[in-house]
Amino acid sequence: MDSKIEVTICLGSSCFSRKNRDVVTALQDLIVTKNLGNLVNLKGGHCFGKCSMGPIMIVDEQCFTEITPMKAVAIVESFVLNKS
Repeated sequence: MDSKIEVTICLGSSCFSRKNRDVVTALQDLIVTKNLGNLVNLKGGHCFGKCSMGPIMIVDEQCFTEITPMKAVAIVESFVLNKS
């Protein structure tokens, strides 16, 4: 079996002030509603050093900036589709 898609959300203070919690909630909901727990590993990470471009999300070592809940869901869904 292939490894899971690794999704890391920055939990630094700048990303927190830019509402990273909304991104985390949207991704948690996506994982539960689409039953993706066996495909996606969602975790938090320390500051990635791109504070002015936050919230930051890293998916399988690719960095995405200025993430919104909608962007985050679309990105993770595209990774899941490409993995299938």
